[in-house]
This record gives sequence, structure tokens and C-alpha cells, in this order.
Amino acid sequence: MIQQQLAPAKINLSLHVTGRRADGYHLLQSLVVFADFGDTLRVELADQMALNVTGPMAAGVPMDHRNLAWRAAALFARPASISLEKHLPAEAGIGGGSADAAAVIRAMTNLTGTPTDLTAQAQLGADVPVCVLGQAAVMQGIGEQIQPIANCPSFHAVMVNPGARLSTPSVFSALQRPDNPAMTDLPQTRDPAVWLDWLRNARNDLQAPAIALAPVIATCLDVIADGPGCLLGRMSGSGATCFGLYANAQQAAAAADDIASAHPDWWVRACQFNAAPCGPS
Repeated sequence: MIQQQLAPAKINLSLHVTGRRADGYHLLQSLVVFADFGDTLRVELADQMALNVTGPMAAGVPMDHRNLAWRAAALFARPASISLEKHLPAEAGIGGGSADAAAVIRAMTNLTGTPTDLTAQAQLGADVPVCVLGQAAVMQGIGEQIQPIANCPSFHAVMVNPGARLSTPSVFSALQRPDNPAMTDLPQTRDPAVWLDWLRNARNDLQAPAIALAPVIATCLDVIADGPGCLLGRMSGSGATCFGLYANAQQAAAAADDIASAHPDWWVRACQFNAAPCGPS
């Protein structure tokens, strides 16, 4: 029996760094949503562990225990054969590896009937538990506190990565202060205009340190913001992927075409950020 799963891109619409624990881990508050595209995985039980990686972003992706998808499968008592079709760029702030691990966890849970707990998931990476959930949520603490959000609307968007690769630890190391203000209360409506107003007053505290390490991110944000129809531009996660929000799919597609034409070496994708849970693709 083969389980096919979509590993959608994870987007931090907001990311507030609110403190730092004695063990060095930063405390976060983040509104997380998922795009309607990502990597694709096919998982089946096997006699021994195996991982094959293909796709346009496969170059340099390890196919052994260094890969989070492999390590996710190893949480279960049965070995698995995993085929990973890679479409998301690595070290891009959109949870590519975490999304792959989460897809394997969902697939292996279905195949074995054995669930994993949040502690085991979080040991793979801070984004893994929310990626396992696969729907709009507020993520807090070091990633282990997750509150699903039922009334978050969908947004038409463009995702842009200017080619910079940033390690999350390096961005956190460049953060000037760890104790920033928390997010305000979320809107109690599905009205996108209300949510946009809320988002404009939110922020990504990792954006400034990421720009200090990779100034091209600032250029990317300017290109997004200066384009027609952009309602909000921001960086996701620890970068370097940025996004713009638009009123409809046509405006997002037009913006993606303009950006891709002007910057053919950038990774650009028009998409939709959805609040609905993900499942088999």
C-alpha cells in the first residue's frame, strides 16, 4: 500500500520572537498558514529504509539519515521506502524539510496505525509539529504549542526567493534582541480585510537580521511591494523567501509574471495560502 502526501510550503504570516530560555532556545509566536503547493512524497512499508529524491530542487538534497524525511520514518517501528519529488527550495524559510518530515509522519501513521507524539515531532525540528497539523495555526513556545485557527481566511499570494540560502541558527544569532512584543489578539472574523489590517500591525522579527546577512532580501521585498496590487509584503520564517498578498488570483499571477520576467534567476510562484487541512494529494 502506497501513501501519497503533499508537503505544502509553510508560511509565517507573522513571526514574533518574544524571549529566550535559559537553554538558549528562542520563544516564538507565529501565525502559520500553508500554500497550495509543495513537495510530493510517496511512502510505503519496506524491508529496509530507502529514500530517493527527484524534482527540480533535488540537487544537493541528502538521501540518507541526514534527511528529515528519513529521520521521520525512523520514528516508527517499520522501515519505509520514500520517494520525494522536491519542488521547494532548501534553507528558504518555508519549512521544506519540516514539511517533508511531516508528510512522512502522516503517511507512516496511516500505514502503521501508530501515531507519534508532539515531543518526538519537535525533536526533528521546531516546524515539524505545525506541519503535521497542516492547517492555519498559531505556533508558540519553541514550536511545541499549537493552536489551530478555524477562521483564518485564504489569501492569494506570490512567493519569491532571490536565491539566498540562510541557516536558521545564523539568522537567530544576528537577532539584536530576543524579547520583542507579543502578537495582539487575532481577529474573530473571516473577513480578509480585517486580517490584513491585523497583519500590517504584526511583523517578522527575523526579517531585519536576515537582511543584514543577505541584503538581496530587502531588494526582493521592494520589488514585491512596488508591484501593482500588492496589499502586504513580508519575509517568511528565517528567510530568504518573501511573499506578497493580493486581492485575487489574477493579480497574483500577473505579479508573479512581472517579477519572474524582471528577475529570471529568482524562484517565483503564484499560489494560494489556505486555511484548510492538508491530506493526501
